[in-house]
Amino acid sequence: MSAETVFAAELPWPDYDAKVRDGSVPILVPIGSMEQHGCHMPMHVDVLLPVEFARRVADVVGALVAPPFTYGYKSHQKSGGGNHLPGTTSLDGATLVSALRDVIKEFARHGVRKICLVNGHFENSWFIVEGIDLALRELRWGGIDDMKIVVLSYWDFVDKATIARLYPNGFAGWDIEHGGVLETSLMLALYPHLVNLNRAVDHLPASFPPYDVYPPKPEWTPKSGTLSSPKEASKEKGEILLDVCVSGIVDALKTEF
Repeated sequence: MSAETVFAAELPWPDYDAKVRDGSVPILVPIGSMEQHGCHMPMHVDVLLPVEFARRVADVVGALVAPPFTYGYKSHQKSGGGNHLPGTTSLDGATLVSALRDVIKEFARHGVRKICLVNGHFENSWFIVEGIDLALRELRWGGIDDMKIVVLSYWDFVDKATIARLYPNGFAGWDIEHGGVLETSLMLALYPHLVNLNRAVDHLPASFPPYDVYPPKPEWTPKSGTLSSPKEASKEKGEILLDVCVSGIVDALKTEF
Protein backbone atom coordinates (compact mmCIF):
# COMPACT_ATOMS: atom_id res chain seq x y z
CA MET A 1 0.00 0.00 0.00
CA SER A 2 3.06 2.25 0.02
CA ALA A 3 2.05 3.90 -3.26
CA GLU A 4 -1.32 4.88 -1.82
CA THR A 5 -2.49 6.84 1.19
CA VAL A 6 -2.80 4.87 4.40
CA PHE A 7 -5.18 7.42 5.91
CA ALA A 8 -8.72 6.08 5.72
CA ALA A 9 -10.39 9.49 5.73
CA GLU A 10 -8.46 10.58 2.63
CA LEU A 11 -10.09 7.84 0.53
CA PRO A 12 -13.32 8.26 -1.42
CA TRP A 13 -15.94 6.05 0.16
CA PRO A 14 -16.06 3.41 -2.61
CA ASP A 15 -12.29 2.90 -2.33
CA TYR A 16 -12.50 2.64 1.45
CA ASP A 17 -15.42 0.23 1.17
CA ALA A 18 -13.53 -1.99 -1.26
CA LYS A 19 -10.59 -2.23 1.13
CA VAL A 20 -12.37 -2.97 4.39
CA ARG A 21 -15.57 -4.78 3.43
CA ASP A 22 -14.14 -8.31 3.72
CA GLY A 23 -12.51 -7.67 7.10
CA SER A 24 -8.96 -8.43 6.00
CA VAL A 25 -7.53 -4.89 6.32
CA PRO A 26 -6.78 -3.74 9.88
CA ILE A 27 -7.71 -0.26 11.05
CA LEU A 28 -5.27 1.58 13.32
CA VAL A 29 -6.84 4.19 15.58
CA PRO A 30 -4.43 6.68 17.22
CA ILE A 31 -5.68 7.89 20.60
CA GLY A 32 -4.11 11.02 22.03
CA SER A 33 -4.89 14.12 24.05
CA MET A 34 -4.54 17.88 24.19
CA GLU A 35 -2.14 18.26 27.10
CA GLN A 36 0.64 20.65 28.02
CA HIS A 37 4.11 19.26 27.34
CA GLY A 38 6.31 21.88 28.95
CA CYS A 39 7.52 25.22 27.65
CA HIS A 40 9.41 23.72 24.71
CA MET A 41 6.77 21.61 22.91
CA PRO A 42 3.19 21.99 21.64
CA MET A 43 0.11 20.59 23.29
CA HIS A 44 -0.70 17.97 20.64
CA VAL A 45 2.40 15.80 21.14
CA ASP A 46 0.17 12.91 22.27
CA VAL A 47 -1.67 13.09 18.94
CA LEU A 48 1.28 13.64 16.60
CA LEU A 49 3.31 10.70 17.90
CA PRO A 50 0.71 7.90 17.75
CA VAL A 51 -0.47 9.11 14.34
CA GLU A 52 3.07 8.91 12.98
CA PHE A 53 3.70 5.49 14.52
CA ALA A 54 0.41 4.29 13.03
CA ARG A 55 1.32 5.71 9.61
CA ARG A 56 4.69 3.98 9.55
CA VAL A 57 3.27 0.69 10.76
CA ALA A 58 0.29 0.77 8.39
CA ASP A 59 2.59 1.09 5.40
CA VAL A 60 4.32 -2.16 6.40
CA VAL A 61 1.39 -4.32 7.51
CA GLY A 62 -1.16 -3.18 4.93
CA ALA A 63 -3.47 -1.34 7.32
CA LEU A 64 -5.43 1.91 7.22
CA VAL A 65 -5.09 4.70 9.77
CA ALA A 66 -8.30 6.21 11.13
CA PRO A 67 -8.57 9.86 12.18
CA PRO A 68 -7.17 10.20 15.70
CA PHE A 69 -8.88 10.91 18.97
CA THR A 70 -7.49 14.37 19.65
CA TYR A 71 -8.85 14.69 23.19
CA GLY A 72 -8.18 12.17 25.93
CA TYR A 73 -8.81 11.47 29.58
CA LYS A 74 -7.77 13.94 32.26
CA SER A 75 -4.10 14.50 32.90
CA HIS A 76 -2.97 12.88 36.13
CA GLN A 77 -0.55 14.89 38.24
CA LYS A 78 1.98 12.07 38.63
CA SER A 79 2.10 11.18 34.93
CA GLY A 80 1.11 14.31 33.02
CA GLY A 81 1.48 17.22 35.39
CA GLY A 82 -2.19 17.48 36.23
CA ASN A 83 -5.43 18.57 34.64
CA HIS A 84 -5.21 21.95 36.38
CA LEU A 85 -2.50 23.23 34.04
CA PRO A 86 -3.52 25.79 31.37
CA GLY A 87 -4.09 24.38 27.89
CA THR A 88 -4.74 20.80 28.93
CA THR A 89 -8.22 20.05 27.58
CA SER A 90 -9.70 16.72 28.60
CA LEU A 91 -12.73 14.48 28.41
CA ASP A 92 -14.65 12.84 31.21
CA GLY A 93 -13.97 9.11 31.28
CA ALA A 94 -17.55 8.26 30.31
CA THR A 95 -17.30 10.55 27.26
CA LEU A 96 -14.12 8.88 26.00
CA VAL A 97 -15.53 5.42 26.63
CA SER A 98 -18.75 6.19 24.77
CA ALA A 99 -16.99 7.75 21.79
CA LEU A 100 -14.54 4.89 21.46
CA ARG A 101 -17.34 2.32 21.76
CA ASP A 102 -19.27 4.04 19.00
CA VAL A 103 -16.26 4.26 16.66
CA ILE A 104 -15.39 0.58 17.12
CA LYS A 105 -19.00 -0.39 16.37
CA GLU A 106 -19.03 1.80 13.27
CA PHE A 107 -15.88 0.21 11.88
CA ALA A 108 -17.41 -3.21 12.55
CA ARG A 109 -20.49 -2.11 10.59
CA HIS A 110 -18.22 -1.29 7.65
CA GLY A 111 -16.83 -4.82 7.72
CA VAL A 112 -13.64 -4.20 9.70
CA ARG A 113 -12.70 -7.13 11.94
CA LYS A 114 -9.16 -6.16 13.01
CA ILE A 115 -8.53 -2.98 14.97
CA CYS A 116 -5.43 -1.69 16.73
CA LEU A 117 -5.75 1.19 19.15
CA VAL A 118 -2.44 3.06 19.22
CA ASN A 119 -2.33 4.98 22.47
CA GLY A 120 -0.22 8.10 22.93
CA HIS A 121 -1.53 9.31 26.31
CA PHE A 122 -1.00 7.18 29.41
CA GLU A 123 -4.17 8.28 31.19
CA ASN A 124 -6.35 6.91 28.38
CA SER A 125 -5.44 3.31 29.16
CA TRP A 126 -8.29 1.97 31.29
CA PHE A 127 -10.95 3.95 29.44
CA ILE A 128 -9.76 2.37 26.19
CA VAL A 129 -10.25 -1.04 27.77
CA GLU A 130 -13.76 -0.13 28.91
CA GLY A 131 -14.71 1.23 25.47
CA ILE A 132 -13.54 -2.00 23.85
CA ASP A 133 -15.37 -4.16 26.36
CA LEU A 134 -18.68 -2.36 25.82
CA ALA A 135 -18.29 -2.36 22.04
CA LEU A 136 -17.50 -6.07 21.86
CA ARG A 137 -20.42 -6.89 24.15
CA GLU A 138 -22.87 -4.92 22.04
CA LEU A 139 -21.47 -6.33 18.80
CA ARG A 140 -21.95 -9.85 20.13
CA TRP A 141 -25.56 -8.99 20.86
CA GLY A 142 -25.87 -8.09 17.17
CA GLY A 143 -24.27 -11.37 16.04
CA ILE A 144 -20.75 -10.09 15.36
CA ASP A 145 -18.34 -12.25 17.35
CA ASP A 146 -15.23 -12.33 15.17
CA MET A 147 -13.66 -8.97 16.09
CA LYS A 148 -10.08 -8.78 17.28
CA ILE A 149 -8.76 -5.63 18.92
CA VAL A 150 -5.16 -4.98 19.91
CA VAL A 151 -4.29 -2.18 22.33
CA LEU A 152 -0.76 -0.85 22.61
CA SER A 153 1.21 2.15 23.80
CA TYR A 154 4.34 2.83 21.77
CA TRP A 155 6.61 3.35 24.82
CA ASP A 156 5.99 -0.22 25.97
CA PHE A 157 8.18 -1.42 23.09
CA VAL A 158 11.28 0.36 24.43
CA ASP A 159 13.35 -2.50 25.83
CA LYS A 160 15.98 -2.40 28.58
CA ALA A 161 18.88 -2.28 26.14
CA THR A 162 17.39 0.77 24.45
CA ILE A 163 16.71 2.43 27.79
CA ALA A 164 20.39 1.98 28.66
CA ARG A 165 21.37 3.73 25.42
CA LEU A 166 18.95 6.59 25.93
CA TYR A 167 19.59 7.16 29.62
CA PRO A 168 23.28 6.46 30.30
CA ASN A 169 23.07 8.30 33.63
CA GLY A 170 20.08 6.28 34.86
CA PHE A 171 16.38 6.01 34.08
CA ALA A 172 13.90 7.57 36.48
CA GLY A 173 10.90 5.64 35.11
CA TRP A 174 8.14 6.04 32.56
CA ASP A 175 5.78 7.55 35.08
CA ILE A 176 7.74 10.83 35.13
CA GLU A 177 8.85 10.89 31.50
CA HIS A 178 6.17 13.44 30.62
CA GLY A 179 7.76 16.07 28.38
CA GLY A 180 11.18 14.55 29.01
CA VAL A 181 13.79 12.77 26.92
CA LEU A 182 11.48 10.24 25.23
CA GLU A 183 8.82 12.57 23.84
CA THR A 184 11.22 15.42 23.15
CA SER A 185 13.62 13.16 21.24
CA LEU A 186 10.80 11.76 19.13
CA MET A 187 9.55 15.25 18.36
CA LEU A 188 13.08 16.35 17.43
CA ALA A 189 13.29 13.45 14.98
CA LEU A 190 9.82 13.97 13.50
CA TYR A 191 8.77 17.59 14.01
CA PRO A 192 11.87 19.63 14.92
CA HIS A 193 10.15 22.85 13.87
CA LEU A 194 7.71 22.37 16.76
CA VAL A 195 10.43 22.02 19.42
CA ASN A 196 12.34 24.89 21.00
CA LEU A 197 14.99 23.42 23.29
CA ASN A 198 16.05 26.92 24.28
CA ARG A 199 12.81 27.05 26.27
CA ALA A 200 13.23 23.61 27.84
CA VAL A 201 13.59 23.74 31.62
CA ASP A 202 16.31 21.60 33.15
CA HIS A 203 15.24 20.31 36.57
CA LEU A 204 15.47 17.26 38.78
CA PRO A 205 12.85 14.52 38.24
CA ALA A 206 9.56 15.27 39.96
CA SER A 207 9.11 13.62 43.33
CA PHE A 208 5.66 12.69 44.60
CA PRO A 209 4.38 11.11 47.82
CA PRO A 210 2.87 7.60 47.59
CA TYR A 211 -0.70 8.92 47.53
CA ASP A 212 -2.90 11.32 45.57
CA VAL A 213 -4.77 14.44 46.68
CA TYR A 214 -7.79 16.01 44.97
CA PRO A 215 -8.01 18.79 44.00
CA PRO A 216 -4.37 18.44 42.98
CA LYS A 217 -1.72 20.50 44.72
CA PRO A 218 -0.14 22.70 42.03
CA GLU A 219 3.10 22.90 44.00
CA TRP A 220 3.68 19.19 43.44
CA THR A 221 4.11 19.73 39.69
CA PRO A 222 7.28 21.41 38.40
CA LYS A 223 6.40 24.89 37.11
CA SER A 224 7.48 23.92 33.58
CA GLY A 225 4.81 21.20 33.41
CA THR A 226 7.40 18.55 32.54
CA LEU A 227 8.07 15.83 35.10
CA SER A 228 11.69 15.22 34.11
CA SER A 229 14.33 17.21 32.30
CA PRO A 230 14.41 17.09 28.48
CA LYS A 231 18.01 18.37 28.38
CA GLU A 232 19.45 15.03 27.20
CA ALA A 233 16.96 14.73 24.32
CA SER A 234 18.28 14.56 20.77
CA LYS A 235 17.22 13.77 17.24
CA GLU A 236 19.54 10.74 17.29
CA LYS A 237 17.73 9.31 20.33
CA GLY A 238 14.45 9.95 18.57
CA GLU A 239 15.60 7.92 15.55
CA ILE A 240 16.55 5.05 17.85
CA LEU A 241 13.11 5.18 19.47
CA LEU A 242 11.37 5.27 16.11
CA ASP A 243 13.20 2.18 14.89
CA VAL A 244 12.64 0.19 18.07
CA CYS A 245 8.96 1.08 18.50
CA VAL A 246 7.93 0.72 14.86
CA SER A 247 9.67 -2.65 14.64
CA GLY A 248 8.04 -3.83 17.84
CA ILE A 249 4.55 -2.73 16.81
CA VAL A 250 4.93 -4.30 13.36
CA ASP A 251 5.97 -7.61 14.93
CA ALA A 252 3.05 -7.47 17.35
CA LEU A 253 0.48 -6.86 14.63
CA LYS A 254 1.94 -9.52 12.35
CA THR A 255 1.62 -11.93 15.26
CA GLU A 256 -1.94 -10.98 16.17
CA PHE A 257 -3.41 -10.22 12.74
